[in-house]
Amino acid sequence: MAENQRKWWLLGAMSGVLGLIVLDETIVAVSLPSITQELGLSVSAAHWVVNAYLLSFTCAVAIAGRLGDHFSRRHYFSSGAALFAAASLLAALANDGTTLIVARVLQGIAAAVIFPTSIALITKAFDPEKRGTAFGYQTTVGGIFMASGPLVGGLLTQTLSWRMIFWVGIPIVLGIAVLLWLIWSPNYDVQKRKASGPQTPLEFAGPAFLIVGLFGLVTSVMQGPSWGWVSPMTLGLIALGIVTLALFLQRELTHPAPLLDISLLKIPEFAGGVFIFAIFQLEKIAVFVFAAQFFQDNLGRTPILSGAAVSLAILPTLGTSILVGKLTDKFGSRFTLVRGVTCHGAALILLAFAAIQQSFLLTLIPLILWGASMPSIAIPVRRVQMNAVPKDKHAQASGINLTIQMLGGSFGLAVCSALITETGSYPLLFFVVGCLTLLVVPIGQRSMAKREGRA
Repeated sequence: MAENQRKWWLLGAMSGVLGLIVLDETIVAVSLPSITQELGLSVSAAHWVVNAYLLSFTCAVAIAGRLGDHFSRRHYFSSGAALFAAASLLAALANDGTTLIVARVLQGIAAAVIFPTSIALITKAFDPEKRGTAFGYQTTVGGIFMASGPLVGGLLTQTLSWRMIFWVGIPIVLGIAVLLWLIWSPNYDVQKRKASGPQTPLEFAGPAFLIVGLFGLVTSVMQGPSWGWVSPMTLGLIALGIVTLALFLQRELTHPAPLLDISLLKIPEFAGGVFIFAIFQLEKIAVFVFAAQFFQDNLGRTPILSGAAVSLAILPTLGTSILVGKLTDKFGSRFTLVRGVTCHGAALILLAFAAIQQSFLLTLIPLILWGASMPSIAIPVRRVQMNAVPKDKHAQASGINLTIQMLGGSFGLAVCSALITETGSYPLLFFVVGCLTLLVVPIGQRSMAKREGRA
């Protein structure tokens, strides 16, 4: 196979990886009511089905990405794909909540292995002047999978079984792995250089502190309503989380080869963008999970109709992404971000008022506005971030950004789960998330200002 053909086949396979990962974020949410009923799960246990995946991905992605540079990418990716398939099989066959949650943890770890590897392979296969186009195609495929996830999940759950949402990923990930072996080129692997001196060993203490800290904080918030907010277990986990995260920060700031170069957060534009992405992931997960549940729990809609409504909200992003990109190039990042996020947060507040009216049709209007304005966060912020960070730190910056973004989703789901457990009010949840999203406006105005001319 010619090298030019080979790299486009590779791009197709690695685009499928991104599609599979975002599909696993969105396809499960619409099936939660059915899973909860069949397995007899509590509210917090049901939300762990989603958050176990997010939290394990968050904890594992940085170290998995670093390890990917030390092994054959073909074998490393294949191992991750095999783990993802095995975990999906375990989830599909689960007969209790514990087994299902463990399977979701393993899926998150597997996703953390294959996703950074897919980015590295695309970067290696395409010349610098062609990488923008390559990543653009990959993002488009990811958007299609993300938009179809809720609808596919609803269709499978209602017509067959919720277990099918896990079966469907097995042939996809195995097919991608087989295709990678068929089109493999030695040029895609890491080019090992002869060591010229003592090598700095991989840093594992920092990741251990990160995992323990995140687990402690997220678990305390998720289980707080059940255990009691002032129970010894809840307070103990909060204290454990705070202490170990502090140790993680201290370790990363002083280690000669840290897993995450935390010093990059001293750059105001980058730090502001990281915080914005965390909020973005929080409110995105909140809508994917709780809008689908609201339609079924409060409005009595079917899984198919609930999934179709959430998919309808995501579809406009496929068109508005191009528009937002052009507006950002013409008017600047801050201009696009501030106006887009204002619409984005206002849409969530309108969704709260529509939910009070208990009207399915009324909720569709703010949902579509929310989806259409979604690209106004990611595109301008990423642009400013990469302009602010030195070129030789782009990979580290992406790792930090992705880790904290996924943490925003995981911690946000924990907070939303606790809020629903305590109040049972979906309108209140949408209103709170909408107000939190509007905080991006002053943060964006401040953090985007200095680099506006260059961005």
